Amino acid sequence: MISDTSCNLASLDPYVPTSENPWNVSKINHLYRRVAFGATKTQVTDALNQNDPSALVDSLIDAAIALAPNAAPEWGFWNRDQFEAAEEANEDNDINFYQDEGKRQMIYDFLQNGLRDRLTLFWSNHFVTEDQVYRSPAYQYQYYNLLQLHSLGNFRQFVYDIGISSSMLVYLNGDENTRDRPNENYARELYELFTLGVDNGYNENDIIETAKAITGWVETNDIPWGPITFNPARFSNDTKDIFGQTANFGYYGLGSPDDIVAHLFTQRQTLIANYICGKLYTYFVSSTCNEAIVAQMAQTFIDNNFEIAPVLRQLFKSEHFFNIEAIGAIIKSPIDLFVSFFNELHFESPPTLDSLNSLLGRTTTIGQEVLNPIDVEGWQGNEDWISPDYLIGRWEGVQNILNTSYSQNQAQFSLFLDQLPIGTLADGFVNNTLQGEQVNVVVKAILDYFLPRGLEDQTLFDEALAIFKEFYPENYYEPDAVAPFLWTLDLPGVSDQFYALLSHIDELPEFQLK
Repeated sequence: MISDTSCNLASLDPYVPTSENPWNVSKINHLYRRVAFGATKTQVTDALNQNDPSALVDSLIDAAIALAPNAAPEWGFWNRDQFEAAEEANEDNDINFYQDEGKRQMIYDFLQNGLRDRLTLFWSNHFVTEDQVYRSPAYQYQYYNLLQLHSLGNFRQFVYDIGISSSMLVYLNGDENTRDRPNENYARELYELFTLGVDNGYNENDIIETAKAITGWVETNDIPWGPITFNPARFSNDTKDIFGQTANFGYYGLGSPDDIVAHLFTQRQTLIANYICGKLYTYFVSSTCNEAIVAQMAQTFIDNNFEIAPVLRQLFKSEHFFNIEAIGAIIKSPIDLFVSFFNELHFESPPTLDSLNSLLGRTTTIGQEVLNPIDVEGWQGNEDWISPDYLIGRWEGVQNILNTSYSQNQAQFSLFLDQLPIGTLADGFVNNTLQGEQVNVVVKAILDYFLPRGLEDQTLFDEALAIFKEFYPENYYEPDAVAPFLWTLDLPGVSDQFYALLSHIDELPEFQLK
């Protein structure tokens, strides 16, 4: 966890809008870009009219909790023989076909479901597995199902269930962990990456003894890619010394004091709470961690028996979360960049197979293939996302979304500007009564909408304004212009103007932030 002093000194008290600190488009888009994958124009408008941040946060969390995990696809519990039989029947349906089906579903969920699926992405980068290691599309589905099921649930139960999931057992060699040959891979990552953090509250002996406690989950009945179950004959049924206490620890269920996960959470609850809340903070607020805020979140986590939702309610409603220092403080991941932009334009609903394939392919090309992080430590994010190798791909990916949308329907670009919220400028909306010299109001509204803090530099704003205006002679924008030389949002060239401005926004450094 980053321990630098944070510039964000606001508290975890609920944010209540005032005239000096209003509820506006910037804050609404900040909320949706962090807790979901962007908002449609309708969602922004509804939130602006509601003017109640806490109620909106509650509704987003309640909707996420109520959302059931995806139903299993036909192949969700197939073994390898069944996949091979399907491939023989249809040569196009190889293993990669089914893996891509699962990944397309994840991208589709990002575009539809908000917070639940934001958290599935977060947890997939915490409880890391790589589908290219375990290979089974069925294990991939079952893993994704667990992420959805526990995304806002009880973290202790989450840890228990993920440890004996087939994908994790194969990925970290738990399926080879027997009494005669204990394998320490999962035990090490359980502490180092999943619950405590590196060298934080455990020692090498704890890892060795914990490895023995989780032996026996190796039974496959000689069915490749089938269920992996517990074989008591392969379990190390001996006394283990973990965290200074001695017992025959094992995977017995959280109701048992000798269950290894129950023991971990009893002995190290404060360390776990601080570590997990620190990760939530750096993911949702800022890479510069405010230790005092994290400590308060951790206490909420403990007080609520490691339920995730109360911590998120406290954080997302807070003055701290909506503080200006938090807005635009995180570099967008490839998924944030492409999926959120696609969702904010909302030109294609529901998304087509081609658009899902495009989003999946482009996020993968620049370093973020869903369900297949780079290694067990996951994507590190922030500056890693904007290396020189990736930056051009980021620009080209956004431009591809714009080009595809423009070729399909130019008119939707001008329609987007109709009733566009202007938020911080005035009450109401940009509409066809704004004309002539008020083009600067339209351009500022667009910049404020797509950039987390707008464009504060006057020179940069003037450059953007000039790009938008260049499609019509200057006299169209003069205060005393008369028809037909008066610029309005009804003119046929407005689609071209908006398209050109979005292409310019794409390459602004501010657009890389959320």
